[in-house]
Amino acid sequence: MKDHTPGIYWISGLSGSGKTTLSTAAAARLADLGYSCLVLDGDTLRRGLCADLGYSQADREENIQRAGEVARIAASQGHVCLCAFITPYEAMRTRLRASLGPLYHEIYLDCPLGVCMERDPKHNYAKAKQGALPNYTGIDAPYEPPSAPDLRLDTSRLALDACIETIVNFIKHTASRQQPGND
Repeated sequence: MKDHTPGIYWISGLSGSGKTTLSTAAAARLADLGYSCLVLDGDTLRRGLCADLGYSQADREENIQRAGEVARIAASQGHVCLCAFITPYEAMRTRLRASLGPLYHEIYLDCPLGVCMERDPKHNYAKAKQGALPNYTGIDAPYEPPSAPDLRLDTSRLALDACIETIVNFIKHTASRQQPGND
């Protein structure tokens, strides 16, 4: 058994806010520290497990439900699971928190839409503005910012390394096996 408790760290935010970059970098640093980590990424799941889903609200909810179940399985095997998903609706995140219980920790990457559009690593905002990607979050579908995330990071203002360190420290703090009196 690793020297940490399992957990699910749900990293939410607009496309281009840094979810994939930060989750993979944080997982790599945690692995160097002996944590058993798994990264679940929305784009990766949509190429496989969720390839049958579109971007309607119902399909988005099914996508998140499937991802939550995979994360639960990973956590039940002792992993720290970093989940990088837009998760645009507050109700989705509320259901995740209720169903995953104390394993669930919400990390919100608070990055203005304009900055995300400038980054646009996959050119999806441009495609959405041209009508090629209907129901695209931030363009013609809403993103409801979390009302009370466990951790909020403004990725438009903080340096990449500072964001990574903040996430790593947050996970180290919440996944520590050290209990008072167990020296």
